[in-house]
Amino acid sequence: MTRLSRSRTSATVAATAFAAAVIPLLGTTAASATPVGGCQSATVQYRIVDASGKPVDADWTSQGGFHQWSSAPGTVEVRLAPGQNVGEGCKYPVSLAEYTTEGPNWYTSGLQTLVDHATVYLTAADVAGSDDSKQTYQKLSVKSPDCYGQIDLYGDDVIYDGKSGDGHGPAPYQPGNVVTPYHLIAAWNGGDKSCTPDTPSSPTPPPSSETTPPDSPSSPPATTPPADETTPPASPSTPPPASSTPPTTPDVPPMQSTPPSPTSSKPPLAETGSSAPVGPIAGGAAAVIALGAAALYAARRTRRS
Repeated sequence: MTRLSRSRTSATVAATAFAAAVIPLLGTTAASATPVGGCQSATVQYRIVDASGKPVDADWTSQGGFHQWSSAPGTVEVRLAPGQNVGEGCKYPVSLAEYTTEGPNWYTSGLQTLVDHATVYLTAADVAGSDDSKQTYQKLSVKSPDCYGQIDLYGDDVIYDGKSGDGHGPAPYQPGNVVTPYHLIAAWNGGDKSCTPDTPSSPTPPPSSETTPPDSPSSPPATTPPADETTPPASPSTPPPASSTPPTTPDVPPMQSTPPSPTSSKPPLAETGSSAPVGPIAGGAAAVIALGAAALYAARRTRRS
């Protein structure tokens, strides 16, 4: 083999080693983790039960809308509708909230004040089967209002009480078109009296012993506004009243799925970002580059000599 051939061979070997080491490293930096599986929205069914757990009126249903109660639904039983494939680790929050209101229906509810709240989390164990005779489903109970009120069944675990902070949301307010709770499944209104006690009228003050002097003749008589004068229009900043009840749906979004445990039999995802072994990879790349550079330098020295 000639000197020129040996130099070309050395250069080729060095370039091949460099490419073989660098290309896999480039592929490693571009790897990304792909989530496995996922949870979809699920359909919730409910029914009103009495204190002993027996159904009241209708049986299981997904019918939404606003209902007028004859007696306040203090306990609601919930489950996931049959025929659904719910993955392991999927959770669906369902809440029941009771408010006092200013009237017996949504259109007269006015300002709503939260009185009681309860939340449960449905899983694959709560999917209805072919035989529910021995199945026990989760129940939501709130205080029964004794005045005008509204009870909301909805599909999240936020408390809509008008407070700020994590886990709280705006209270429903019909005049301002605040149609909370979100993910509303169904609602009930009713009551036959105001929740605010009547304010006693102030006593009539006793007549004064002093006599009122007669009007001065020079005082002009009180003027009466013309009959065609109209009441000024309402301020344009006042939002118009809602023309319909808030929308309802039985489909509930899931909470974030439970991450797999460290002992899971599934292979771990490719490490990326700060969790990847950047130090060893960078050190190996530097060593390969140094060896390649040395081989190229030696080949050039051989060719010149």
